[in-house]
Amino acid sequence: MNIETALKEAMSVDGAIGIALVDYESGMSLGTLGGGPSLDLELAAAGNTEVVRSKMRTLASLAMDDTIEDILITLGKQYHLIRPLGSSSGTLFLYLALDRSRSNLALARHSLKRIENGLEV
Repeated sequence: MNIETALKEAMSVDGAIGIALVDYESGMSLGTLGGGPSLDLELAAAGNTEVVRSKMRTLASLAMDDTIEDILITLGKQYHLIRPLGSSSGTLFLYLALDRSRSNLALARHSLKRIENGLEV
């Protein structure tokens, strides 16, 4: 699936507030959908590049032979789910913000994995 289709599919996840496909080297979004007054997706996506970069550096420092499946940030009212894409996709990650009261975290993680597997960039 292309980027637009992947973003639309991610927005169909229960409780989805916004989704972005982001390059963590540049901090630039390749596409966003959703967001609004309660969430500036461009700003949040750019800010989360620092989270991903930091975790990548930590794994390298520890010489861990492993990859990040996803990163979860739990807020009082929201979940922020970050899923780095496979190595064949370079430095991209999916960033999904969810309304905590309307979402199922396990299903959201499963959906992002499925979307990642079908995404062609």
